[in-house]
Amino acid sequence: MGLFAQRSEEKELMDDLNCSGEELNQTLGELKTINRWLGGNYVTTAGLAEIFKSYPQPSYTVADIGCGGGDMIQVMDEWAKSQKKEVTFTGIDANRNIIDLAAVRLAHLPEVAWRAQNVFDVGFSEEKVDVSTCTLFTHHFTDTQLVVLLKSLQEKSRLGIVINDLHRHWFAYYSIQVLTKLFSKSKMVQNDASLSVLRSFSKSDLHRILKSAKLDNFKISWHWAFRWQVTIKF
Repeated sequence: MGLFAQRSEEKELMDDLNCSGEELNQTLGELKTINRWLGGNYVTTAGLAEIFKSYPQPSYTVADIGCGGGDMIQVMDEWAKSQKKEVTFTGIDANRNIIDLAAVRLAHLPEVAWRAQNVFDVGFSEEKVDVSTCTLFTHHFTDTQLVVLLKSLQEKSRLGIVINDLHRHWFAYYSIQVLTKLFSKSKMVQNDASLSVLRSFSKSDLHRILKSAKLDNFKISWHWAFRWQVTIKF
């Protein structure tokens, strides 16, 4: 069976919820640069725009699930302000070290709420929001875990969910291998970047997982930087 025929279940170094220190700081900094270079962040904001258009209201609450160092909250906040949308953000990550770091990095956005919370914990869905976003997050889980996650996000989110994640493709895999070998100084990035492609999705993977989660009103679209955008409306 070929390398790209099915999703890998090999764990990434980033999956260690206790990772911290200088290695984590360097990793988050490099990931921010890589994502800016490759230009895939707009996939999330475009998904938000679609949901906001379908459900016009004076203001919105958005939870960024697996927020990491807060990069996407920064991007979404700048986008919302440029669109004159009133949006309140919550960053959620299971790693307390990452949440603490994100709060420092985005101290200029004191209105952002931060939660050190595991998406599989009892009570995760009790704090409701209008929209949940997942950027480069869902590939960290197995198909079975994703079905549970999606059901939990459905309970948490009033209007919809936006997923921005990788397309499992040979070009994406070998390209990121070359880029990280040339430019990365982080062992975590060098290990995880190409592995994340192997853990990511074909369109049929996404369709199967969404159907298993009993979700019907969804749209899957491909975007540059080998990204899938999944928008789910309720």
